[in-house]
Amino acid sequence: MPQAFLGLVHNCGATLGWAAVMGNLTDIRIFIPVHIAGIRWTLVYDTIYAHQDKDEDAEAGIKSTALLFGDSTRTWLFGFATICIGSLMFAGYNAHMGWPFYLSMIPAFGHLLWQIYSVDLSNGFDCLMK
Repeated sequence: MPQAFLGLVHNCGATLGWAAVMGNLTDIRIFIPVHIAGIRWTLVYDTIYAHQDKDEDAEAGIKSTALLFGDSTRTWLFGFATICIGSLMFAGYNAHMGWPFYLSMIPAFGHLLWQIYSVDLSNGFDCLMK
């Protein structure tokens, strides 16, 4: 699953950024949920992206999430999006964020849902655009 590896590696920047700004990695109640959210977000957008060339992936033997999830892709993506937003809210709670932060989670989740449920997973161009 190249998408899971990408999510894990690509989102290390959040942890490194935290360490650079805070000078430590002691408050795992904040940076770990942010990292988890980033991984889940990457799984959402890169699985949609992977659907544009899933036939080539199958021929090449690449085990992408587009092939793994198949007809259940939207269900998986909804779960990843929910975990993403939930993790951000948990991090926000632990960071003592105010109500504007939580209010901002509504359009963020709405946008993820729009991407998941409006994309035509059999149309490569639509997968690229969303």
